[in-house]
Amino acid sequence: MGLSWIKMASYYYMRLRGLSNYGLTCCINALLQSFSATPELLELLNKYHPPEEAELNNVPMQLKNALCAMKDTNHHSPHRDFLDCLHRHSIHRFTEHDADEIFHSILNLTQKQMTDKDLAEEIRKLYEIKVETQVMCKECSHIQKTPNSLYSLPLAIREGYNTLESCVQSFAQQQTLRCGEECYCDRCMMKRPFTHQLKLVSLPSVLCIHLKRFRNDGITRKLHNRVTFLETLNMNICNDGQSENVLLAKGYYSLYAVIVHIGTALCGHYTAYIRPTQDQNWCYADDSTVRQATWKEVQDTYEGKTAYLLLYRKMSESASG
Repeated sequence: MGLSWIKMASYYYMRLRGLSNYGLTCCINALLQSFSATPELLELLNKYHPPEEAELNNVPMQLKNALCAMKDTNHHSPHRDFLDCLHRHSIHRFTEHDADEIFHSILNLTQKQMTDKDLAEEIRKLYEIKVETQVMCKECSHIQKTPNSLYSLPLAIREGYNTLESCVQSFAQQQTLRCGEECYCDRCMMKRPFTHQLKLVSLPSVLCIHLKRFRNDGITRKLHNRVTFLETLNMNICNDGQSENVLLAKGYYSLYAVIVHIGTALCGHYTAYIRPTQDQNWCYADDSTVRQATWKEVQDTYEGKTAYLLLYRKMSESASG
């Protein structure tokens, strides 16, 4: 990572910049605060130089411009062009958005629109979580494997009390498909009962965790259940000791951003807690309002004003011990 970008990120966080709300843009504002807290992304975007005539509708270029403008105190609307660009790509203002969906949309548009495919690949790898779906026939034990990749790790929330670690472990638990959901077995040559399991194959440098607080049981509702999390996450809890999971070894991560959802499933507001580096304090950004915060305030998002997206950065071996 370029030293200049690390210095820029450190300087910027001490002067966290508020962002005006231009019509229900709190979701994008909160995500921009998290992107600005990711110098690994800033460094890659700084290498991107598309043709000038393509800049207006180019999401990665407008994201780069917005993040740069956010550190310029003389720039009164640092993200306005980025919002306009997203609006032209059907991410409209004056519309309630889901932060996880917009997070994926921005990264997908970046992949699609970047003319420098090698650079696009580096950005993809920065966030990419590789998983493998395994379904096993309960009659003959034949296993079918399907690889997939995600930009965020979707974790289900149980009724009652949860810890982040228990949610992660539940993600990889084996499940029996429900009655009537049999799968075709290539070995038995017919439909059979199956077990289903997701396996984490590799983890990225920046790990985005999506706490699935919205559930649809005929009606969409928000789960306010308590979910506790720590500033350091040990992803070794997913390592089953098999050689195929060697990439998960020493998976210690440090929390640096929390996207918070306040409200109901139908009407809400997004804010963000940001911590630039481990030796700096937390900050709170609520659109144009920015202030210092404490870890105790971040912990208050376990329930009530709920944490929705958690962004962790992989720690070096020396830092993780």
